[in-house]
Amino acid sequence: MPEFRGIPLKQNVTIRLDRQTIRKARILAVRRGTSISGLLARQIEILVGEEESYEQAERRAVDLLDKGFHLGGAKPASREELHRQ
Repeated sequence: MPEFRGIPLKQNVTIRLDRQTIRKARILAVRRGTSISGLLARQIEILVGEEESYEQAERRAVDLLDKGFHLGGAKPASREELHRQ
């Protein structure tokens, strides 16, 4: 198993599933040329990646809103300018 500074990069996780789900997962895994573990690992990686992408997009959107948008046009008149006329 690959390691980084003596720490394994991968770690086992235990889950509990009902027998029917396990049976169907085995069939699905065989069809995809992987194991149940591989199937689950890939799906979790996808979920984590989607969450990270969403969080990055949210940060970019908030940054854009904080900066504001220049929509053209002139600077609004001040209260004093409006009352001079």
